[in-house]
Amino acid sequence: MKEENLSLANRLRRLVNMGHDKAPEAETIAGIEEGVGFQGAKLWILVLAIFVASLGLNTNSTAVVIGAMLISPIMGPIIGMGLGVGVYDFTLLKRAFRSYLIATILSIITATIYFLLTPIDEAQSELLARTSPTIYDVGIAICGGLAGIIALSSKSQRTGNVIPGVAIATALMPPLCTVGFGLATANWFYAAGALYLYLINSIFIALSTFVGVAFILRFHKQTMIDKRREKQVHRYITTIALLTIVPSLFLTVRIVQKTIYEKRVDEFIHGALDFSDAQVIDRSIDFGQRTFRVMLFGEEVDSTRIAEARAKLPAYKLDGSTLQIVQASSQAWKGEVQSLAGKLSREKEMNAEMLALAEANMHRAEQRLAVYQEPEELAAEVLPELQLLFPQVTSLSMARGSVASRADSTVTKAEEHIAVVCLEQPLQKENFTLMQDWLRQRTQYPDLRIVIGQ
Repeated sequence: MKEENLSLANRLRRLVNMGHDKAPEAETIAGIEEGVGFQGAKLWILVLAIFVASLGLNTNSTAVVIGAMLISPIMGPIIGMGLGVGVYDFTLLKRAFRSYLIATILSIITATIYFLLTPIDEAQSELLARTSPTIYDVGIAICGGLAGIIALSSKSQRTGNVIPGVAIATALMPPLCTVGFGLATANWFYAAGALYLYLINSIFIALSTFVGVAFILRFHKQTMIDKRREKQVHRYITTIALLTIVPSLFLTVRIVQKTIYEKRVDEFIHGALDFSDAQVIDRSIDFGQRTFRVMLFGEEVDSTRIAEARAKLPAYKLDGSTLQIVQASSQAWKGEVQSLAGKLSREKEMNAEMLALAEANMHRAEQRLAVYQEPEELAAEVLPELQLLFPQVTSLSMARGSVASRADSTVTKAEEHIAVVCLEQPLQKENFTLMQDWLRQRTQYPDLRIVIGQ
């Protein structure tokens, strides 16, 4: 039994042992040192990669952003810094750090110039994804860095797809481009968040390289006579890692809190706003202000039922949150206008002297009624044209909605046009934008809000 256990242990050791595939150390170090230098062709390739990544972020193209990451040579100096610390080659460390600074500054300048010149200054989802780093980005950089140095020191994997995969996973180029976007648009929050993500990736890729060469692959170190300096280097590494990782922990906690808050809001909407005569068709949440906005479509819900719903907020752990209700219904306005018209008619019979004024008021009331009837009639007229352009459309409803919000003791009201479009199958984003622009132009409602119904 002992022999069998020993044999199994030997098999496991052989299975995880990287010695048989390990390339000569001198060959690995020479390859990494070759990638550290940053001049000539590498600089031009970096500039072009930055332009490609900026174009990808600007047009929200994931494929283009990935392509830019594969083109960029910026990984070389980062791995060089980790190797320099790992083998105590401080000449290599200084050269790699100098190349890293040059590449970083040049990349930010290039991206800033691009975003100053481009006419599209809207932050797309690909760009926004690089503004809020978390602890998960630290984990990605550590695992990616370890995979990179192991692949570089392997005879069979150094020419494979590991290094390109690390470049994609750790995403060094997009954060630099986002820094340029933040500087070009004076959005310092975007610039700071993206720069922090870039530093996380850089520091922990270098740190993983250091751990890989010092403790996993056990490269031979240059002799360091001063042992105090060796300990000092280790303290610097630990301090830099901790200073980098702590802010990401706070950001991760905030993301978790935001996710929990949004889940509670959804539970509240499904539990407390389940009206038989009105349907929730949209909701938006502002976690920072603890405010969420719900859009209802159908019969207008009276203020008593809305107040009852607000009273249930503490039961869903939403104490201190503000609920705003948007009602896309014209029924209440019709009743109000009709009542006003009847009252004005009676006043006209009772007081002849007020006849001219009453007629003018009635005309205004009728015009107001027509304003709220017009969207319903226009929807029936527009639907056949819309279905010719977008066959997925099954129905179209339009109304002028009233928006009421309350802050402290002040109640404010506003109005907007709402269009509810039901589809057989989802529309692509670009087709949805085309449909929205066409409906706004066709209806002449520049404030028209499109909502996809079920």
